[in-house]
Amino acid sequence: MRNYRIAVIPGDGIGNEVVPQGQKVLEAAAGGDFRFEWVHFDWSCERFAKTGAMMPADGLDQLRKFDAIYLGAVGFPGVPDHVSLWGLLIPIRRGFHQYVNLRPIKLLKGVESPLKGREAGDIDFYVVRENNEGEYSSIGGRLYEGGEDELVMQQSIFTRRGCDRVMRYAFELAKGRKKHVTSATKSNGISHTMPYWDERFAAISKEYPGFTTDQFHIDILTAHFVRNPDWFDVVVASNLFGDILSDLGPAVVGSIGIAAGANINPEKHYPSMFEPVHGSAPDIAGKGLANPIGQVWSGAMMLRHLGEEDAALSVEAAIESVLASGDSLTRDLGGKASTTELGDALVDAVKAARRSLAAAS
Repeated sequence: MRNYRIAVIPGDGIGNEVVPQGQKVLEAAAGGDFRFEWVHFDWSCERFAKTGAMMPADGLDQLRKFDAIYLGAVGFPGVPDHVSLWGLLIPIRRGFHQYVNLRPIKLLKGVESPLKGREAGDIDFYVVRENNEGEYSSIGGRLYEGGEDELVMQQSIFTRRGCDRVMRYAFELAKGRKKHVTSATKSNGISHTMPYWDERFAAISKEYPGFTTDQFHIDILTAHFVRNPDWFDVVVASNLFGDILSDLGPAVVGSIGIAAGANINPEKHYPSMFEPVHGSAPDIAGKGLANPIGQVWSGAMMLRHLGEEDAALSVEAAIESVLASGDSLTRDLGGKASTTELGDALVDAVKAARRSLAAAS
C-alpha cells in the first residue's frame, strides 16, 4: 500500500483548529487505497516566545525526508510578522525551492460573491506567483539608523531562471485548461525589473503556439479582477504582485476562509508545502468558529501533487456539495456550524464522493 509521510505544522491561532479537520477529511479520501503517516511539529510563534526561534536550526533537515508539508497558519500578536515569516515560511519556501505559489480562484455554488450578478462557474482561474525571488529578497539594509539621514534599501532580484521556470509552469497549467495566460507587470513605472519580466514572458510565450496571452499593469489588473474576473484562466505574477492578487482573488469569490494555497517544487526534489490563505485569525482562535475549507482544499492540492488524483477529486467534490447544500456552514458563510461540525460534514461528503467515483469507473 502506498504510504505518504506528511510533516504537520499547525502553527498559530486557528491553524490548530483547522489542521485536524483537514487531516480527518484527507484520511476519508484515502480510504483503504493509501495511508498517511502524520508527524507533528510545534513550530510556531508560541515556540518563538519560549525559545527565541520559530523552528530549530536543523528544521529543514528534519523536513527534507517527508513527502509533503501540511501547514496551518503562522503569526500571532506579540511576534512581529517579519519575524514569524522569515523564521519559518520563507526558509522553507526557499530552502526547498518551492518557487511556485499556486492559488485557485473559483466561485462555488452556495458561496455568494460580493460582485453583483456573479454565479457559480463564472469565475474560475489560478494565480501562479513566483515564490522565491522578485521583490521579497533579503538583500538590503539601513544606514544612519535613527538619524535625519537615515536610509533604507531593499533590492528586488529577477533572474532569467526564476522568471522562465514560473512562467513555464503557468503555461503548462493552462495547457489543460483554456490555454490563456495573463502576465502581471508594472513596466511603465518600474524601469528595469518589470521590462525584463515582460521580455521573458514574451520569450516563453513563443514556446507555446496556439495559446492566447495578455498582460496588464498591476493597477488596472486589480480593477479587472473585480470588474472582469471571467477574463482570466491562469495569471502569472512576480512575488509581490502575485501575493496581492492571490488575496484579492479569494475576496472576489466570497470568502478568504475557503481559499487554498500551495508552495510547490514542481520537480519534487524537495517536499512541497500546502497551506490555506486565511492566516492565523487570532481574533477567533479557540472559539470553534474557523472555516476549515481552505485547509481541506489545500489538502486536495497536496493529494494531486502526490499523484492521488481520484482522492483529490473526491475532496473537491465534497467541498462543492457541502457548500451547495447550505448545511453545516460556518458563520463566515452565513451558517451556524462549528469548525468540527463542518469538518464532519466534509468527511461524510468525501465518503459519498468516493462511492460515486467508484460507481462511475
